[in-house]
Amino acid sequence: MLSVLALTSVVLLGIASQSTALVVNTDSEKHALVGSDVRLSCSFFSWQWTSPEVSFTWHYRPDGAKDAISIFHYGGGEAYPANKGPFQNRLEFVGNPSRRDGSILIKNLDFGDNGTFTCDAKNPPDIGGHPSTIRLLVFEKVPVQAGVITGSIIGVVLGLLILVVAIYYLMRFLVARRVFSLSMSKHGKKGKGKEGSQQKQRI
Repeated sequence: MLSVLALTSVVLLGIASQSTALVVNTDSEKHALVGSDVRLSCSFFSWQWTSPEVSFTWHYRPDGAKDAISIFHYGGGEAYPANKGPFQNRLEFVGNPSRRDGSILIKNLDFGDNGTFTCDAKNPPDIGGHPSTIRLLVFEKVPVQAGVITGSIIGVVLGLLILVVAIYYLMRFLVARRVFSLSMSKHGKKGKGKEGSQQKQRI
């Protein structure tokens, strides 16, 4: 009886620990171009059903800074982007709380947007767990063009290699065909010579 009670208490403790095992997920790094828009994805796993009180909070820490600032909050079915700071009028909520998605969209990126973004989610009664961070790197268009040029060069080199291999096998085929033709012609002459000698012998 005591063993059954002990086992039951262990199971209940395990369920209780699972009820606070909320796991937040983001990408580790995101790349984007100056002047473009970027989506920062955030989702969570919870043992509980999605609560109507689900909430998401985003913080931002610029590169080289020690402290992070709050830039966005979603709660009670409403989105509350920061009304001041570096992302004023540039944040949009594009997530779906019913699907445990708290993603945001940052518009018109600038170099000053480089930094670390942190997403924290709550799904009462699951309020534990650790926030997840994503690093945003904003680039000029020049590196992308350089990448395209590099890709084009690689494509041309691969094309030339394929062409060389095709020519090589074509030459081998033509040589083999030529050798085969010569061999057949030699055998044909020998055959004709034997027939002629046999005819002479008969005469």
